[in-house]
Amino acid sequence: MEHVLGNPGPGGWGTILMYKETTKEISGYMPDTTNNIMEMTAVIEGLKMLKYKCEVEIYSDSSYVVNAFNNFWIQGWIKNNWINSSKEPVKNKELWQELYELTKKHEVKFIKVKGHSDNVYNNRCDELARNAIKNNSKM
Repeated sequence: MEHVLGNPGPGGWGTILMYKETTKEISGYMPDTTNNIMEMTAVIEGLKMLKYKCEVEIYSDSSYVVNAFNNFWIQGWIKNNWINSSKEPVKNKELWQELYELTKKHEVKFIKVKGHSDNVYNNRCDELARNAIKNNSKM
């Protein structure tokens, strides 16, 4: 989950890792970023926490991230040398490459959740992201 004050602007991300009865919350901040970068960073940082191959369900309110995998956009971008369907370079290529490599290490399923709704975990991730901004920004 991400939160950005302005777009671009100061941004934060939050992730909750859950396994059986254990949860771990992580978050971070960037002083000048976009919502899409924060959405991708949340997933990347969560996957980086995994120490061995796992079956992973990633719940995200980011259509950008979820659709890139579920609609096979990323495979098309790779096939087309990181050019999108509009014949333009894919934005955030380096992050997409890192995310793609991390997903290859695990069995990953992306699940879209509605943002700013009654999903307690999505709301908590949003709170983590907002707190990361508040605790690091001079705003």
